[in-house]
Amino acid sequence: MEFVIVTGLSGAGKSQAIKVMEDLGFYCMDNLPPSLLPKFAELCYQTVNHVKKVALVVDIRGGEFFDDLFDNLSKLKDFGYNYKIMFLDAKDDVLIKRYKEHRRPHPLSPNGQITVGIEKERKILEDIRTKSDYLIDTTNLSIKNLQEEIKKIFMEGEKKDNFNISVISFGFKHGIPLDSDLVFDVRFLPNPHYIDELRDFTGNNKDVRNYVMNYSQSKEFLNKLIDMTTFLIPYYAKEGKSQLVIAIGCTGGKHRSVTIANELYRYLKNNNYKTIINHRDSEIE
Repeated sequence: MEFVIVTGLSGAGKSQAIKVMEDLGFYCMDNLPPSLLPKFAELCYQTVNHVKKVALVVDIRGGEFFDDLFDNLSKLKDFGYNYKIMFLDAKDDVLIKRYKEHRRPHPLSPNGQITVGIEKERKILEDIRTKSDYLIDTTNLSIKNLQEEIKKIFMEGEKKDNFNISVISFGFKHGIPLDSDLVFDVRFLPNPHYIDELRDFTGNNKDVRNYVMNYSQSKEFLNKLIDMTTFLIPYYAKEGKSQLVIAIGCTGGKHRSVTIANELYRYLKNNNYKTIINHRDSEIE
């Protein structure tokens, strides 16, 4: 039985995530007290045609029940039920904006500042965040992008080791993606921003791509990046990691990072790795 625990920061997109899981054929339940996890798993397994895929949202809305989460996750393992944890996160300013847009109080600060509630929640969730199998930063993701990320993780496919790779281009001036495992800085490469006829395009443009990749240092860096990535993947997989997020950044996230990210993505995809790409900042002016 495929068992997925969906958790994370309030306002980071758990409600949207569970809807996607339901569309993928998971039996879904929201806000289940952790103490009921082992019993619920047993009930699912004992049905006549036992449920094969389950996704549960478990978060701080459970109040004091949430404190028992790790004990009950250990019981799941003891009973032979394997599980994965998907953690959704976002930057504080984005979470605050979302709360204000929906005019909702934070569950840990119903009558106070949203920032105080977020700070409390981060401390409570710190341990489970570090133990998560899938970490998704929704700061700059639209609902559609979030849906695509989740579908790429859980849709069935015979890719290498069922290992999921996300390649993200970004601009350092907009901040490093929160869920990055590996971060590479390509600001040392020649910058198309200073070429008038290329400035308004992105690395998705053929001329921009050719400009960046025409330099020997770009080709050498890409070869070393591919070599390092393909070297690391089996070792991450051996340690039980099922997702690798590779972030490639330049100054604004529009030209060089997009180009290199595309090249790496193309190589991995052509070599049958389960890979998605996200140009986080390419359209930001």
